[in-house]
Amino acid sequence: IRTTVSGFNETFSKNGKIQLKMEVSILANIKSAKKRILVNRTKAERNKSIKSGAKTAVKKVYAAIESGDKAAAQSALTAATATIDKACTKGVFHKNTASRKKVSRLAKAVNQMA
Repeated sequence: IRTTVSGFNETFSKNGKIQLKMEVSILANIKSAKKRILVNRTKAERNKSIKSGAKTAVKKVYAAIESGDKAAAQSALTAATATIDKACTKGVFHKNTASRKKVSRLAKAVNQMA
């Protein structure tokens, strides 16, 4: 595998300092390795999208809990449970992670509402 440096990106941090980030791209020579790189990128994007959707669903549950609306929290919990289950089915979350997020944290938080 051969690597090349394609350039530098200048970004400004919060404290005003310039940060240089080097972009490195891997140039595969073998056809199957090129395909692997493309497939891995595609799968990483898909997994990222699914994780982001699950995080958003969890945030909606906690927002409903903080607002004090039990009915909204219950409906958000149902939607979040379905989203987390789908992520588990697709292999993005491990089954124990999904269980911990759903039962131990979200359902417990909704059930403890007054």
